[in-house]
Amino acid sequence: MYINHITSKSFKTIFTILRFQILLSSIYCDSNVKLQGSHVLRVICYVVNNGGGRLRGPEQQRGKTHKPSRFPFKKLYEPEVADLPKPDVVESVKSGADGGDTGVSTASYTAEGEEEEGEMPTDFERLWKHTSDNPQDFNSWTDLLQYCEQEGHMRASRQALNAFLVRYPLCYGYWKKFADLERQVGHNDKAEEVCERGLKAIPLSVDLWIHYINLLLGTLNMNLPESTRRIRSVFEEAVAAAGWDFHSDRLWDLYAEWEKEQGNLKSMTSVYDRVLRIPTQLYNTHYEKLKTHLTSHPPQDVLSPEEYSKVRTEYKQSQIQAKKERSDITADEEERPPGEEESADNGEDSEEAVQKMQELLLISREELYQQNEAEVRKRWNYEDAIKRPYFHVKPLDRAQLKAWQSYLDWEIAEAETAAMAAEGTAVEGHEDSKQECVAGHERVLILFERCLIACALYEEFWDKYVHYLEPRGLEEVRNVYHRACEIHLPYKHSIHLQWALFEEKHGNNSEARRILESLEITVPGLAAVRLRRVGLERRAGHLDVAESLLKETVDQSKDNPTLHAFYSIKLSRFLHKLCKNPARARTVLQEAIELSPDNGRLYQNLLELEMSGDLRANGGGVQQCVAKALAAPLSPKTKILFSQRSLQFAEDFGTTVQSVLSIYEEHQKLLKEHNAKRGAENGDNDDPEKINKMDDGSALTVPPQTAPPTMPHVPMTTPPPSMMGGDMSGSYGSYGSWYQQYGGYGSYQNPWNQYNQYYPPS
Repeated sequence: MYINHITSKSFKTIFTILRFQILLSSIYCDSNVKLQGSHVLRVICYVVNNGGGRLRGPEQQRGKTHKPSRFPFKKLYEPEVADLPKPDVVESVKSGADGGDTGVSTASYTAEGEEEEGEMPTDFERLWKHTSDNPQDFNSWTDLLQYCEQEGHMRASRQALNAFLVRYPLCYGYWKKFADLERQVGHNDKAEEVCERGLKAIPLSVDLWIHYINLLLGTLNMNLPESTRRIRSVFEEAVAAAGWDFHSDRLWDLYAEWEKEQGNLKSMTSVYDRVLRIPTQLYNTHYEKLKTHLTSHPPQDVLSPEEYSKVRTEYKQSQIQAKKERSDITADEEERPPGEEESADNGEDSEEAVQKMQELLLISREELYQQNEAEVRKRWNYEDAIKRPYFHVKPLDRAQLKAWQSYLDWEIAEAETAAMAAEGTAVEGHEDSKQECVAGHERVLILFERCLIACALYEEFWDKYVHYLEPRGLEEVRNVYHRACEIHLPYKHSIHLQWALFEEKHGNNSEARRILESLEITVPGLAAVRLRRVGLERRAGHLDVAESLLKETVDQSKDNPTLHAFYSIKLSRFLHKLCKNPARARTVLQEAIELSPDNGRLYQNLLELEMSGDLRANGGGVQQCVAKALAAPLSPKTKILFSQRSLQFAEDFGTTVQSVLSIYEEHQKLLKEHNAKRGAENGDNDDPEKINKMDDGSALTVPPQTAPPTMPHVPMTTPPPSMMGGDMSGSYGSYGSWYQQYGGYGSYQNPWNQYNQYYPPS
């Protein structure tokens, strides 16, 4: 049967088998083990059917003739079929003109030690270009990966998977598939490296930890002591990283069963004792297994020496107390020094003693079980509300987002309560409260990490995590920002701005500068990013750099008059207020007016600039600005505002009454033209009632005042609007109205809403 199975393979497969025969001979000759022909054939068939892999010791290769495998439970945790590649075991071999093998299996990959030097598959470049042009299109990535898998081209699959997992590292199924592909072609070291990369990206993945451990169990020679130490070390890393997860039960079971298969019953007890203190979904199953384990073996075989000595002492004390109660104890027994063993004790426990000690063990663990059960009940409803704990690009519904928010808020409140209790008992030295405080913090961190797998594309959860961690450590916050901005949210400018602000707040201006520059390259054209860069340089005292950034933006935005006007106003105010150079500020505004003569904001800022100078030396500049605005293609309402502001200026600072009267007459003329035009447009000329109402409104005057002898009384037809009063700072400071009027350019909407990040919530 084995010969027929082998001879049905292609020449390449037979060559691989011969190489493994040589390897087997060298291994077993060194170990002085006599290898029978049937054993060789069984091993060869195993290699053929399992796609290669590192060989295990002889006792794992003897089929049904030896004792059961040391790891029969491993099959319980094999990857799901949907997550694994689906190789086609049938190879089609075609002879080409040169007599070579031109056929390729739909999913057969290069053997170990061989690399594909030929061209990529036919459609690879097209699909690769599509993913490069649209890196956020998840479907294009899955199409590329599926195509590479169907073609069975290892180099193409490796390139596609590497690029995909850089952008979507939380897809643990693809890490598992990548490792399986490497193992299938015999690259066991690369398979381990892939798993380690995946666990670094998503350390909370129980499935990926189990896959990694199964990979090591299938490739390491478990006859070597260092292999056992390696597996135990990986188990410890796994439970330290993911053991606090509510769904980590499979990992704990795998660890305990592995220790049992090693014959280390004491370590198995330790594993179950540890999980007994952690709220998990299958907490009751662990407890039942622990009880079975403790009652199936003598206490000295399953307990550490310290605990065994303690429970044995408790048993003896209980026996002495029982004898005292029955008044059957002798004087010699009463006066025996503490710690002295009974003379008849030969170091072995009687059956009755074993049973009593087992009862004592269960009593002590029953209390821990009850406490853990209470913790599980607190969390059960929150856990039940979470329907999608894994990552996907599809949006989560509102109920799921609310469930995560509620769960986080509750867990944080629990941790804070435990911390307050620990502070209250710190003076008394209660260790239990301190341990509960640490455990509460660990549970919060684990829950945040779980949440940021399912909600990785929602920046509000990253913000929440940062606010929780910031009082506890800056490096932890920096790590969270790095993961959010560099991996999961590269196009979300808000969280990048928060990161830059965090770095600037803690004195790391160079990193803040790098973050903003990188963001501007990734998402160009955002005003908030450029203004934040300007603000960073200004606060650092680099006024020349800030000015150059604004000038560069003004020059680059000439194709967009609205945006050009916005940046020109920013630059002029910067030059006027900080550089104390009103001449250059005036030039900037005048050049912007030439490009956008219908932009009233430019005239308003120019008027503010003229009025902020020495009015005795430059009083004519105000009137020139007003005249220019009145001659510009502005709306009638805007012109009336400028005319009224000019009249107010003449009344306050005019040097002659003739100038005041002249401006007043021009203002009245402008009002009449505007009212006449508005009446004609509304058809109000034929309505006597509306005319009477207008007359009544126009007859309203301010109360008579005592005027100077040379100054005639000038009635005010309408009160001056608040926005034109004073130095107009209120008008030019309300940038919200600016964005309402000139709201959108591109995809950027109201970026000033992001400036509330300067004031963190209390």
